[in-house]
Amino acid sequence: MNSQVILLLDQIEAELKALQLWSPNPPDAAALQSTLPFCYDTMPLQQWLQYVLLPRMRALVEGGLPLPGQISICPIAEEAFKPVDSAKLALINRIGDLDELLSGQRQQQSRRD
Repeated sequence: MNSQVILLLDQIEAELKALQLWSPNPPDAAALQSTLPFCYDTMPLQQWLQYVLLPRMRALVEGGLPLPGQISICPIAEEAFKPVDSAKLALINRIGDLDELLSGQRQQQSRRD
């Protein structure tokens, strides 16, 4: 499963870059201290994906630590990336794939490719 997780993380990163949502500048330290889900009060979802989810998930895999068994990012991604066009749909689908791989559930409203 670890190789599948890394592959999906790489695909999410590639989709963020393709959509020009990859930020060259990290959020300030205060933004990363948010206690709300997805740091939604301090940064856009694409920054949370880039600076929180991707590095933490990679660290878990690389450290041989347990992966989360309950994850549901797709619903917030569908909301954050509205309107959903075909380019954004690829990103949403990869996020949905990660949700499904780790939790066995996929809560996705937009079509899947």
